[in-house]
Amino acid sequence: MIGVEKVNIKVPKNEVPQRGARKRAVAKVWIWEKKEANPNPEIYVNRIPYDKYFPDKILQIIVRRPLEVTNRVEKYIVFAQVRGSGPSAQAQAIAHGISRALEKKEPELRKILKPLGLLTRDPREVERKKYGRRKARKTQQWKKR
Repeated sequence: MIGVEKVNIKVPKNEVPQRGARKRAVAKVWIWEKKEANPNPEIYVNRIPYDKYFPDKILQIIVRRPLEVTNRVEKYIVFAQVRGSGPSAQAQAIAHGISRALEKKEPELRKILKPLGLLTRDPREVERKKYGRRKARKTQQWKKR
């Protein structure tokens, strides 16, 4: 992102990243506890605060959702590295990674996250284009006579 101030943040050595994915977007997510409680979510995507990386409010809600449903917004700092695909898939990949990291830290949160589908990787991918066709399924108009 051009013109956005990047934050210099160090991930603690003992933290192991969790992988989140959606379409071609892959996110590596680290979470660790905050030193002091702060009601504002501390989420960094590619060293940029998440509200600057995702200007769209809906994408911000998608990224925050795993923390909000478990009431852990003021407890953890989230650092994510994401690449591939578009902004929507990247936001969903980060949410998937945050959910998996929360479950790893606190296994009892699985009961909250699993019914909401936050631990499930969405298997839908773009269908490949076939030869002799214009797109994956679109064909030339067929004329009977």
